[in-house]
Amino acid sequence: MIQRIAFVLLLSMLTTPLQAQDDDPLGGASRPNPQMVLKRGGRQYKRNHQFALRLILLDRLEEAEELLQDFLSADPGDPESHYMLGLLYAQQEKTEQAITELRRAVVLGLPPGRVLAGPRELISTLQEDAFFDVLRKSLAGVPLHGPLVGNVTDHSAAFWVRTAEADKVIVTLREQADKAAPLHSAGTLSKADDDFTAVVNVDGLKANTVYSYEVTVGNHPAELTEDSPQFQTFPAPGEASKFKLAFGGGAGFVPPHERMWDTIASYHPLALLLLGDNTYIDDPESVEMQQYTYQRRQSRPEYRRLTGRTAVFTIWDDHDFGTNDCWGGPLVDKPAWKRDKAWKVYKQNWPNPGFGGGPEQPGCYYAFSIGDIDFVMLDCRYYRTTAKIDNPSMLGPVQLKWFEEKLLKCHGKFKVICSSVPWDFRTKGDSLDTWNGYKQEREKIFRMIEDNNIPGVVLMSADRHRSDAWKIERAGGYPFYEFNSSRLTNQHVHPTMKKAGAIFSYNAKQSFGLVTFDTTLDDPTVMYEVINIDGERIDGLAVKLSELQ
Repeated sequence: MIQRIAFVLLLSMLTTPLQAQDDDPLGGASRPNPQMVLKRGGRQYKRNHQFALRLILLDRLEEAEELLQDFLSADPGDPESHYMLGLLYAQQEKTEQAITELRRAVVLGLPPGRVLAGPRELISTLQEDAFFDVLRKSLAGVPLHGPLVGNVTDHSAAFWVRTAEADKVIVTLREQADKAAPLHSAGTLSKADDDFTAVVNVDGLKANTVYSYEVTVGNHPAELTEDSPQFQTFPAPGEASKFKLAFGGGAGFVPPHERMWDTIASYHPLALLLLGDNTYIDDPESVEMQQYTYQRRQSRPEYRRLTGRTAVFTIWDDHDFGTNDCWGGPLVDKPAWKRDKAWKVYKQNWPNPGFGGGPEQPGCYYAFSIGDIDFVMLDCRYYRTTAKIDNPSMLGPVQLKWFEEKLLKCHGKFKVICSSVPWDFRTKGDSLDTWNGYKQEREKIFRMIEDNNIPGVVLMSADRHRSDAWKIERAGGYPFYEFNSSRLTNQHVHPTMKKAGAIFSYNAKQSFGLVTFDTTLDDPTVMYEVINIDGERIDGLAVKLSELQ
């Protein structure tokens, strides 16, 4: 298996770029370039073990072992290095050494569910070992990963989990304030074909209500207690309300920065919008690399605490779709990794309301509402063409048509359009990776808003490793305000942009955007605040609906 993966990966490294044409296997997409960031000598923790895994997948096991031993010489207590060394020894069929390293990783703090989760292809030779039996028994009845709450509405919610084996998953819940209220329950099966994940959908709930719930696996009974996780359903459609949401991107795996998820939780947002680079993969042709990067985040207790209580909505960007500054090309099925690997794994790991147009028109675009606020989430990678052609497109014609039709049907006080890359041309110099490379398409979108007199449009985005506010002046209509934030946990940082015209710009520490909507006011208002990893408010901007019409 490893030799097969190695051949595919080496072939992708050796071939040269092709022009977009009918016989082009890339279908006009950029060629994945994982070796640009997954290499020796990197200074970012999030990349170190990815590079070791890439060497393992390429069957360069001696190099991988040397690299991991170097890591352990510098930090003998790093559980991730011991875990990766265990995967390496498993490929060499050194079962005793593999188990020793995995045990050591767990003793040093690696969540036990990480070991059982896999990636499964890399631990297949260890499944019969007594250590795995012990882990399975210790985690019987509970998910390995999750529960993660998503696709919440005024009457329903979805619960995502990963299990140790294909099994029955049951969600049991009731109103938190009424212990005598009837229980709701729903269930489904996790499947090996979905990497042992499952999404349980529960309907028939009350609007704007807090529920306690438990998730059980197999035939274990549910027991709702004071310590059971809670979540809140959304206000009814069109209802005036006041609520907070958190948003951001740039969430590379950095253990000392994982406390960010607890910081966000301390502000009690109703929803969390992850707008891309939610996990750094940068190897779209490797399912194992994708699984590894998702699973190491999903195992973190801080992340599980937040996402088990907060409705999560996501889109992807370059680092969780392809590689740096990539474009997917205009076709549905070329390159093959778009639909068969990246999109498939993405769907397995998020309970979003939608995934583009489904298998016939894949993507991560969809729309949802919270009370009288509408959100339109865009896919800025799957159908993107290179910016260096006439009339380039970021969204592709099908998604653009869907977006225009969806926006015309939005009647909320505010309409929030979420892009994984910045809207303002000034955010990244002369880079063509933002909407700066797709000026005509952005203008078409803005003109459509103005021509149809659509009030209350607010822009959100991620990508830049800092938190900014921007104001895009328009000759033919009201200005568009953009809230941009994308340094949730990353070490890497981009320069501040106050001199370039940002209303404010912050990069001193990791941060997220806290957005408060209040449509109960005579002049409904949206407030954007930047909160750093220590929970400190850095800056803020209030925009009234009267300014957006």
